[in-house]
Amino acid sequence: MLLMIVFVIIGIIVLGFLILFFRFFGLWFRALLSGAYVGMGKIIGMWLRHVDAGVIVDSRIMLTKAGIEVASDMLETHFLARGDVMKVSRAMVAANKANIPLPFQRAAAIDLAGRDVLEAVRTSVNPKVIDCPDSSKGKVTIDAVAKDGIQLCVKARVTVRSNIERLVGGATEETIIARVGEGIVTTIGSSESWKAVQEHPDTISETVLKKGLDAGTAFEILSIDIADIDVGQNVGAKLQADQAEADKRRFQAEAEKRRAAAQAQEQEMIAMVQENRAKVVLAEAEIPLAIAEAFRKGQLGIMDYYRLKNLQADTDMRTSIGHEAAGTQVNPVKAPGAK
Repeated sequence: MLLMIVFVIIGIIVLGFLILFFRFFGLWFRALLSGAYVGMGKIIGMWLRHVDAGVIVDSRIMLTKAGIEVASDMLETHFLARGDVMKVSRAMVAANKANIPLPFQRAAAIDLAGRDVLEAVRTSVNPKVIDCPDSSKGKVTIDAVAKDGIQLCVKARVTVRSNIERLVGGATEETIIARVGEGIVTTIGSSESWKAVQEHPDTISETVLKKGLDAGTAFEILSIDIADIDVGQNVGAKLQADQAEADKRRFQAEAEKRRAAAQAQEQEMIAMVQENRAKVVLAEAEIPLAIAEAFRKGQLGIMDYYRLKNLQADTDMRTSIGHEAAGTQVNPVKAPGAK
C-alpha cells in the first residue's frame, strides 16, 4: 500500500513535468532552432515568476539573428522592471543596422526613463522637423519688435536629430522650441530696422545656430529655417502715442491744480479787500468823534471847521468833474456830516 502511494506521487510529479514540458516545448524548440537557446528550466522559471516567456524568447531570437548577444536574464530583468522588452529589442536592431552604438543597458535606461527608444533611434536615422512655435499650444507666430518699433511675426522650422547619448536626462522638444523662440526674439530685437530682417532672414538662422541651443537637450539641431515673416503693428508709434496721451493728462492735471490754486488766492484777496474796507469804515466812523473831542478841548474853532468843510466840498467837486471828463461816474465818499 505504501509502495503504491509512492508510485502515485511520482506519477503525478512526472505528469506535471510532462505537462509543463509540452506546454513550453514550442518556445524551447523555437529558440533552439534559431540559435538563441533558452533552457527549459529558465522558461519554467519565467512562468513561475509571472514573466511572459514568449516575449523574452522572441526578443532573444530577434537580437541573435541581428548578431546582438543579450542574455535572457537581462531581458527578464527589464521585463520585471516594467520595461518594454520588445521595443528595446527592436530599437537595438534598428540602431545596429544604422551603425549607431546602442548597448542594452543604455536602451533599457532610455525605456525606463519614459522615452520611446525606438522612436529615438528612428529620429536619429531620419531627422524630424519641429514647428516653432508649436501651433497646438495656441500660438501661431513668434512676435518680436525691431529697434525702429516695427513688429515682425515669424514662423520657423527646426530640423533635429536624436542624440542617443543625451537621451537620458536631456531636455525635450519644448526646450528646443523655447530656446529657438528666444533666439529669434533676441536677433530681431537687436536689428536696427525690420527691412534688414526681411531682406536677409538667413541672418536669424545663423545667429540662433551659433548660440548652441541644443546644449543639454536630447536632440542635435541640424538647421533652423525661417518659413514665413509678416509685418505686424507699429509698436513704436503706438507706444509714443500712449506716452503722449499720458503726458497730456499729466499736464492737464497740473494746469487744473494751478487754476484751483489761483481761484483760491483770488478768493483770499477778495476777503482781504472786504476786511480792509471794513477797517476803512471803522476808521471813518471815528472822525466825527475826533472832531467833537477837538471842539471840547478847544483845539478846533468853528471857523476852522467851516474851512475844513469848504475844502472837502471843493475836493469832491474837482473829483466829480474829473470823472465826468473821463466818461466815468464815481460816487465820492463824503465825510461824515457833509451835505
